[in-house]
Amino acid sequence: MPELPEVEVCRRVIEPHVLNQIVTDVVVRNSKMRWPITPTISDICSEKVIYVNRRAKYLLLGTSKGILMLHLGMSGTIRVIDKDTLVTKHDHFDLILENGLALRLNDPRRFGSVLWVTKDINEHPLIKKLGPEPLSPEFTDDCLYKKSRNKTAPIKTFLMNNHIVVGVGNIYANESLFKAGIDPRKQAGKVSKKRYIELTTHIKETLAHAIEQGGTTLKDFTQSDGKPGYFAQELLVYGRGGMPCFVCKEKLKEIKQAGRATVFCPECQKK
Repeated sequence: MPELPEVEVCRRVIEPHVLNQIVTDVVVRNSKMRWPITPTISDICSEKVIYVNRRAKYLLLGTSKGILMLHLGMSGTIRVIDKDTLVTKHDHFDLILENGLALRLNDPRRFGSVLWVTKDINEHPLIKKLGPEPLSPEFTDDCLYKKSRNKTAPIKTFLMNNHIVVGVGNIYANESLFKAGIDPRKQAGKVSKKRYIELTTHIKETLAHAIEQGGTTLKDFTQSDGKPGYFAQELLVYGRGGMPCFVCKEKLKEIKQAGRATVFCPECQKK
């Protein structure tokens, strides 16, 4: 699944090609996504794209009339291509631009979404209850500590709750907890304020580095311009279960938490 750094890289790659362009057409080849593509999606035609933003893992293309809200789902990709590029399997949606380019969404599993929003985006059901952006000033040193009091969930599960903070997906939760030396099984409410301050710093640094490196290269991810990301080769624990820890050489342990793979070092991440 593309995580926050991948989506932010996608935003940065497509922005120069989309910003201030007039939308000339939309092509819907399959409207049956995670939610049906908004029937009035063609209302974006003749509108100028005035900003390309991101909230959590949603890409937001703003116009004076409304906002095109895109989500990549589990395995989706958005590419900037010539509008006449040959259509391939799973190419479900095109946004055609005045400059002869198109944004094309390819989504084999169809867990992504294409929604046209004409009301306040911050009040949209998918956006309204989201936590702060991890790279924003709102994600302060004591943010996690305050929200974690009396929480009995494992800290890794707590971190991945988008109501707490957005964008700390499975990969980066694993990596950040390792860097902070925190056992992912520890109850969130029992982690000290000092440890949370350290963890917050590692979350910010890990995500910022991933964005700088172009996103994590996993099975399905390529950047919007077709170039792969380069961060996966630098992962310290994720995907390395059973291998030696880079720090202490102890064998990394892999378990399941809430159905997701958790990898940690029993020595470096003691409760």
